[in-house]
Amino acid sequence: MDPWRTAIVTSDATNIWVRGYEITSLMQRSSFTDTIFLLHRGQLPSEGERRLLDAILIGVADHGAGAPSCAAARLAASGNRQSLSAAIAAGILAIGDEHGGAGSSCMDLIAAGIAASTRDGVSIEDAAQRTVEDAVRMKTRLPGLGHRVHTTDPRTATLFDMAEAEGLAGGGIAFMRALEAEARVRIKPLPLNIDGALAAVLHDIGFPPPFGKLVFIIGRVAGLTAEVAEEYLREQPMRIKIPVTYDGVAPRPID
Repeated sequence: MDPWRTAIVTSDATNIWVRGYEITSLMQRSSFTDTIFLLHRGQLPSEGERRLLDAILIGVADHGAGAPSCAAARLAASGNRQSLSAAIAAGILAIGDEHGGAGSSCMDLIAAGIAASTRDGVSIEDAAQRTVEDAVRMKTRLPGLGHRVHTTDPRTATLFDMAEAEGLAGGGIAFMRALEAEARVRIKPLPLNIDGALAAVLHDIGFPPPFGKLVFIIGRVAGLTAEVAEEYLREQPMRIKIPVTYDGVAPRPID
């Protein structure tokens, strides 16, 4: 049987190397964000790349106890006081395309739009217009736009301003801005949300589309640990008084 292969980490009796760097050197000279970048990209980030990835991780860390991942983690913690990992895992399992997963599909959309712009010799704005027209025709949602709570997602402008200040804003940010403007005309005002913002920034600093979802998971785990810890410390186990409205059949006898 052929051995498993990896280019990420190796070790011997006295050493551990991450992408070729000795782990104790990383511990002394690098940050955790540096290490995330290194693990996924195989190289250490520039100062600007580190700041952007750090900002993204902070931006997705938590959005309140009512967010699906946090609510699921706290509910699992309420019913299972024996396993921290089970509660955290429950929160992670609540992450999907509707919650935290739009970043990767948005990165696919950005890549396709920029490729069409280059291939067909049209502007980014024209490529965004085509994307919106396709969504309207096929009655599909545009990932990265719209938010259930915010009319303006406060994290978006911060990420874009940081990217521009670091000289790292590129086609991804330009495309998402054009997409938001075109959707406002053709559909309705849809704020560019954190998924769309992180997708644009990650595209511009060279990450592949799957990382759009992975970065949300990495950052959200920090928030989940705090949510579960608070549930353990402040709440009684087996919380069952969750607001529920019954709208089914009224009580009735069996014939």
